[in-house]
This record gives sequence, structure tokens and C-alpha cells, in this order.
Amino acid sequence: MIKEFFIYFLAAFFEIFGCYSFWMVFKLNKSSFWIFIGTISLICFAFLLTKVNLDFAGRAYAIYGGIYIISSLFWLYFVEKQSFTKYDIIGAFIIFIGICTILLGNQRLLNS
Repeated sequence: MIKEFFIYFLAAFFEIFGCYSFWMVFKLNKSSFWIFIGTISLICFAFLLTKVNLDFAGRAYAIYGGIYIISSLFWLYFVEKQSFTKYDIIGAFIIFIGICTILLGNQRLLNS
């Protein structure tokens, strides 16, 4: 399970970084070189999601969606230097419970 979370969080980093690269070009007027970096990052993201130990893409994406939300909040805090609100924390906690429910429940089915 630790490996799964690592892969999901790493994939989230690459997706957020890739999308943020485009954000920098189109919203912050940075060099268009960042589009190239963003594209490579998004390819890494897509590749990493194929490495999780689940048989169905939809289930992998459902778990990933929750990880993406939590990772986005970390990006907000560490990269964009914005503080969490109590609603960010409560929402992240609820999402984490959902992620664990889907992942752990389906891991048990795989091991049965």
C-alpha cells in the first residue's frame, strides 16, 4: 500500500507540475520553454498511473482523483505560499478516508 501511495503522489506531482508549467506560460508570461517541460511532466504522470496495482483504470483514477486534490493543497502551501483554511483540512481528511476505503477494500479483493 505504501508503494501505491508513493506512485500516486509522484504522479500527482508530475501532473500538477506539468499543468503549472502551462499556467506559467499563459498566465504569468514565462518562457514558452516551460511548455516543453510541462509536456514531459504530463507524460511522466500518465506513465506512472499505469504502474499502480489495480486491474481497472476507472478505479485507479478514482483513487488518484483524491490524491490529486490533497497534492494540490500541498502545492498551494509549498509552491504558492498560501495557508490552508479549516475547510481545506476538513475536505482533505474526508477525501483521504475515501481514498483509503477504495484502495484498501480493493487490495483485499485482489488478495482473496
